[in-house]
Amino acid sequence: MAKSSRDVESPLHSAAVPALPAQDGLQRRLSSRQLTMIALGSAIGVGLFLGSSVTIELAGPAVIVTYLLGALMAIVMAYAIAEMAVVHPVAGSFGIYAETYLSPWAGFTVRATYGLVQIIAIGAEVTAVAIYCGFWFPQVPGWIWVMLVSAGLVAINALQVGNFGEFEYWFALIKVVAIVLFIAVGLLLITGLGPWPAVGLANLTQHGGFLPHGWRGVWLALTLVITSYMGVEVIAVTAGEAENPSTCIPKAMRKIVYRLIIFYLMAITVMLAMTPWDRIGSASITSSPFVRAFETIGIPFAAGIMNLVVITAALSSANTNLYLSTRMLFSLSRGKYAPQWLGRLSTKGVPHRALAVSSAGMIAAILLAVFAHKNAFLLLYGTAVAGMFYVWGVILITHLRFRGAISPATLSALPLKLPLHPWPTLIALLALFGIALSTFWVSGMEYTVPTFLPLLAVMSVIYGVYRSKSRVGVVPH
Repeated sequence: MAKSSRDVESPLHSAAVPALPAQDGLQRRLSSRQLTMIALGSAIGVGLFLGSSVTIELAGPAVIVTYLLGALMAIVMAYAIAEMAVVHPVAGSFGIYAETYLSPWAGFTVRATYGLVQIIAIGAEVTAVAIYCGFWFPQVPGWIWVMLVSAGLVAINALQVGNFGEFEYWFALIKVVAIVLFIAVGLLLITGLGPWPAVGLANLTQHGGFLPHGWRGVWLALTLVITSYMGVEVIAVTAGEAENPSTCIPKAMRKIVYRLIIFYLMAITVMLAMTPWDRIGSASITSSPFVRAFETIGIPFAAGIMNLVVITAALSSANTNLYLSTRMLFSLSRGKYAPQWLGRLSTKGVPHRALAVSSAGMIAAILLAVFAHKNAFLLLYGTAVAGMFYVWGVILITHLRFRGAISPATLSALPLKLPLHPWPTLIALLALFGIALSTFWVSGMEYTVPTFLPLLAVMSVIYGVYRSKSRVGVVPH
């Protein structure tokens, strides 16, 4: 029989560690391999396969350096959140950590922001599927694809979490294998070991040089590249349904971080070596640069196969994002910051009512696909960026307080620790702040931070309403 989140406690729990609220009902059925693939499924998606079109335009071949810088920040984030998730393996994860170590307001706003960002991301991913399908069926309206994909994703997420995890494992595995094959084919083209003449590395230094837009372009591209790594925090969200958190979480976190770095750096480097950057980079998003790279080279059927892969990647990401937003709404409800009916579970242990609300992102995507299809992707994706900056910032600040609160015994027992504390966390915080400010100089992202501030104000008002009602014992049903 599957254990609930109340039944399994981390061996690192002690009297010196603050107690977190129990969240009954969720079933611990996700294995380490499923956790790893769920995280990869969230991270490897639109940011790499579609958004890289804009980052290449901003930085040229030097976007490789940008992805390396993003990787360093991702490592800090991954280790910081893994430490907390091992000690506190609960649904709601970093939202509950922020509530415990910072303030109830921080806990509420980071959970609400993350849930909203994931809902927006769902819309971005399914809109991307419509863009990809236009490669084969340019006459078919994009909203038709959006509706078909949305219905399928809701059905998958309604499954028991173990079945969902297994489905997402194979879903994500397809794009992982595809990236490996893409890198392998690219290396054959670069070295000339295959049936085609060697391309070499000349494309990395020609067409304006390695730094066609200078170091300014490298830094500005980081505003979008960093979002490609925003997915490592998924491990913490799944902690409430992990089979053995103290071993599964560190193992999965190590795998996800280093696989992401290898996949991103190798895939981007190979793609830029295969094709001149000024042919695949574009400020307007109409197709994947990976597909355009194969189109440029002229390998028969390769572009079509790659297009099928990027469709699978977008579906996998949207599938995981729907899972994440559903769990965050569930956590808010159990924390009495949202209507209690959102925290109810189906007979399969799925927060089905929270799932229905999370599907609102798909409805928004359908409307955008019908009325503003040309700008739909950037509108959705850009809106989510500032929210994720806030989420990562709160997680890093929470980690500083977490380290100060736990006992030396608990710290020494951690199976995975961020070295040189607190410097990596502080440097990552400073870099994140600088990246957020830099969005004002990136076309299409100028308003991402300003639009988030009133959104944060609205969430604060909602928090105040629920806080005041909970104090008098009245919580909306």
